[in-house]
Amino acid sequence: MGSCGPQARQELLVLLSVWLWVGSTQSTPPAPTHGPGPQLKFRLAGYPRKHNEGRVEVFYNDEWGTICDDDFTLANAHVLCRHLGFVAATGWAHSAKYGKGVGRIWLDNVNCAGGEKSIGDCKHRGWGNSDCSHEEDAGVICKDERIPGFKDSNIIESEQSHVEEVRLRPVVAGGRRQLPVTEGIVEVRYKDGWAQICDEGWNSQNSRVVCGMMGFPAEKKVNRNFYKLFTERQQLNYRLHSVSCAGTEVHLSMCTFEFYQGNASAACGAGMPAVVSCMPGPLFATGSAHKKKQRQQLQGQPRIRLKGGAKVGEGRVEVLKNSEWGTICDDRWNLLSASVVCRELGFGSAKEALTGARMGQGTGPIHLNEVQCLGTEKSLWSCPFKNITQEDCKHTEDAAIRCNIPYMGYETLIRLSGGRSRFEGRVEVAVGAGDGEQPRWGLVCGEGWGTLEAMVACRQLGLGFANHGLQETWYWDASNVTEMVLSGVKCAGHEMALSHCRHHGPRLSCRNTGTRFAAGVICSETASDLLLHAPLVQETAYIEDRPLHMLYCAAEENCLSSSARLANWPYGHRRLLRFSSQIHNNGRADFRPKAGRHSWVWHECHRHYHSMDIFTHYDILTPNGTKVAEGHKASFCLEDTECEEDVAKRYECANFGEQGITVGCWDLYRHDIDCQWIDITDVKPGNYILQVVINPNFEVAESDFTNNAMKCNCKYDGHRIWVHSCHIGDALSEEANKRFEQYPGQLNNQIS
Repeated sequence: MGSCGPQARQELLVLLSVWLWVGSTQSTPPAPTHGPGPQLKFRLAGYPRKHNEGRVEVFYNDEWGTICDDDFTLANAHVLCRHLGFVAATGWAHSAKYGKGVGRIWLDNVNCAGGEKSIGDCKHRGWGNSDCSHEEDAGVICKDERIPGFKDSNIIESEQSHVEEVRLRPVVAGGRRQLPVTEGIVEVRYKDGWAQICDEGWNSQNSRVVCGMMGFPAEKKVNRNFYKLFTERQQLNYRLHSVSCAGTEVHLSMCTFEFYQGNASAACGAGMPAVVSCMPGPLFATGSAHKKKQRQQLQGQPRIRLKGGAKVGEGRVEVLKNSEWGTICDDRWNLLSASVVCRELGFGSAKEALTGARMGQGTGPIHLNEVQCLGTEKSLWSCPFKNITQEDCKHTEDAAIRCNIPYMGYETLIRLSGGRSRFEGRVEVAVGAGDGEQPRWGLVCGEGWGTLEAMVACRQLGLGFANHGLQETWYWDASNVTEMVLSGVKCAGHEMALSHCRHHGPRLSCRNTGTRFAAGVICSETASDLLLHAPLVQETAYIEDRPLHMLYCAAEENCLSSSARLANWPYGHRRLLRFSSQIHNNGRADFRPKAGRHSWVWHECHRHYHSMDIFTHYDILTPNGTKVAEGHKASFCLEDTECEEDVAKRYECANFGEQGITVGCWDLYRHDIDCQWIDITDVKPGNYILQVVINPNFEVAESDFTNNAMKCNCKYDGHRIWVHSCHIGDALSEEANKRFEQYPGQLNNQIS
């Protein structure tokens, strides 16, 4: 072929570029839809939220709009967070978690790979083409790390037009050090500092909203004259005025207010900075006057509680009705109703109203449906609601909440070192951090350290639940902290900080003070929650007189009472109370034995492995609690016997398989297998309590240990046994429990 001249090459390039331009204007359906680059702007909106999270809003075609959550993925969130100036996303939110937007829904069925430069480069249905409502607005949670040199296009106006962060700045001497801060000048974040609010027209409803944000249930009167004298000597920077709240808002930004424009140095001539004083709830009260009020508030059992949450002030909402605890269905569940619950429990307003059993499924009745509070009610019971019918709701729709709680600074007094991730490591605690002194960091003695202590440490760290409490941490030897400063730590499991647990104080007592014996934790955002199906125990209980020659294996595994050793083997029999137990995992993580399969113990007699030494305790107690017979069940096989619809079995014991109980599944121990009994040979006729406790030694972490015990009344006449009134340990009111414990006994076998 002959070579082209320069002129011919130039003409060819012009033709090629024209052809490419024409081709690019003809869109093909499968290709990604490209949005015009320069017009796209992005911002985070919605409340309550932090600066790095929120509803995503896109500025396209001179109009702000939202993105639908259909097919939304973390890859989409990565692309959007980079648009917003953050390095990556850590999560995303569906169903208008940050509130419903207004205007257009610009994008739907967005499908990004994660590496795209623009959201317009991802596949989607086309700009403005959507079948969604604003109840499906997507949100993102971005990693709190800015892209270096990023210019924030998030602020479109030259002046900031919304309020995000609010704080109370204490000015009273001593008040600056003591936590929680209950009184001070209300300040809002502005640019790189803080600005004040003019108090002209400020009222108690405004104070109530601010107190709710700070984690307090109520406001109280404040000495305005004192603050007027103080602020006259201060240089002030006013930002907001004419604030007007209804008192039911969960964030100050939801109230009406106006901004001062330009130079605000001469603003608020007749007023002064807004000052608020809050009333702390019982958990956070300090001083004798508060404590006295706290005692008065705690008299009588509350009719509402939270279960299954990792942190204080969060959990599944349970209410007491007809002496029985039950849940609330999530139909119409919103922030107004959630805030009424939060304040009733002594916290602030609600951060989140959670639906779809996000804090695990409850058990027992579902008491309420379609709760619709106005937000002004003192108690949830004052709100309009519908009584439930069986067809209305399932426990998969249990409502939950997250409340604002006061900042206590507990997380600054604990840290982890040496772990592979931020969720694990050797525990280090700060001691002597008072009156401006620098804290001294030290280790916790691993002796006696277990799951309950680890639960408190993980809560204090803000890392959720404990997976494991470790007594040796030689493999995490990465810190220069070597001194033991805390020993004998014994927690109940509900404390907010390790310092609230019992411990030896300044006089340490630790046999092994080497760093390898320092306490450690592995934390997890979710945990399992086991509970026994009480009706099945009641339905299947019976007595069997079993010949001794059939009990050699059971004796080897300590499944008989101690007097069996003195029996005339192989002649005679033992009297056994048999029953089935069905153990459900209603939590948010699979229940796995603590020991890995390498350390499971083989039992030759029964020819199976034990993955936990003791999985359940079985006891017969007198009404005053004295144990008269006992049994135990090693977990020789933890597996998924059956599961709820749409849940697949994951654990099976056959062929040395993995052991555990999947969320939404249950493990059934039938009444006719070995050791599924209590040896009652030595028990005299009478009225007793049958008690079954799952995971009695807290070997495996759970989100809630209060529901691990099940109790039944039983009457034994020497020949037959009647078992009735079986219930989970925390299912009844305190009064009903007392009636159960003081049960006078059956005179016949007719149970009314």
